[in-house]
Amino acid sequence: MKIPCAIYRGGTSKPIFFLEKDLPRDPKMRDRVVLAAFGSPDLRQIDGLGGADPLTSKVAYIGPHTVPNTDINYTFGYVGIAQPVIDYTGNCGNTSAAVGPFALLRGLIKPKEPITKVRIYNTNTRKVIAAEFPVQDGEFVSEGNFRIDGVPGSGSKILLDFIDSGGAVTGKLLPTGKVKEEIKFPTVGTLVVSMVDAANPFVFVRGSDLGVQGNEPMEEIAGDSELLRKCEEIRSVVAEIMGIARKEDATQKSPGVPKIALVSPPIAYQTPKGKVETSEVDIIARMTALQKLHKAYAVTGAVCLGAAAKIEGSIVNEIFRQFQPANPPAVRIGHPSGTIQVEMEVEKRNGDLRLTKSALARTARLLMDGHVYVPDR
Repeated sequence: MKIPCAIYRGGTSKPIFFLEKDLPRDPKMRDRVVLAAFGSPDLRQIDGLGGADPLTSKVAYIGPHTVPNTDINYTFGYVGIAQPVIDYTGNCGNTSAAVGPFALLRGLIKPKEPITKVRIYNTNTRKVIAAEFPVQDGEFVSEGNFRIDGVPGSGSKILLDFIDSGGAVTGKLLPTGKVKEEIKFPTVGTLVVSMVDAANPFVFVRGSDLGVQGNEPMEEIAGDSELLRKCEEIRSVVAEIMGIARKEDATQKSPGVPKIALVSPPIAYQTPKGKVETSEVDIIARMTALQKLHKAYAVTGAVCLGAAAKIEGSIVNEIFRQFQPANPPAVRIGHPSGTIQVEMEVEKRNGDLRLTKSALARTARLLMDGHVYVPDR
């Protein structure tokens, strides 16, 4: 089977893009085809296009819009590496950066110079993403001077605003209605956590509660199997609390959502590109994706952490306000590859918290436009 596709580097991720119409309409058959295209299940994904890493085992389906006041539909999936599963529960913000350029490449939207604006309907979260990217001579311009940590070189700036992204999966910015709470975990014990759902649902845990200070080398955390096991235990229990999956099924049926992040106060640390100073960040976060350390930090994770930083009384807010008592609009997050900044606004309306702004910038680049060959079985 010869199927058109394109590979983009979107932010710090490398997803494979398909047009909806080029894949089987039956969801089960579609997933079988996509798993085969990635070479899953296989730890190396050696017989497919997957890169054997959570950041490179992602898929996006793009199609005509079906929702008023939007331009295109976008469905995201975490493609299992060792497991034959595709998790469609949440969205990926880095992948979102390349959605507009791909839609332009395939003629789903019309170019407008010098900046093309597109309203993207994410079917996973049923939320809209407003994206802006540069265009010249009818084509996306990927070259530029804007840099993001976790990606070598520079590119053009792509602006993303995750509109009203509170309650993206659970329907509530605070899934349990509490800014923080004590939860007893089977082997980890009792911890105080904050559960927030903005762009993607997260559980935030103090890094110190699991022995993490935030300045450990990337390899140390990535190779700590006991720490990763604890993170998955916490994530699985929270998945059931949020109503996403039963705790015993979460690893297999919903490996990508909810996510977990360990948060710590600002501290200087080394990245592969150099040192991040204490003064450059407001909070340090380490998150896992598909039971592995995320080598950078997810865009949706930045949105969710930024929202949590603005919610009075949350674990993240307690750290943020300790070092930023003036409460600036931008939240600077330190991650294993550097920093990421997100501008957030959370308002209280009629007694309910609402996320009114969640904007940041990314880069993207087309890497391959062609076909993937899938065994016809």
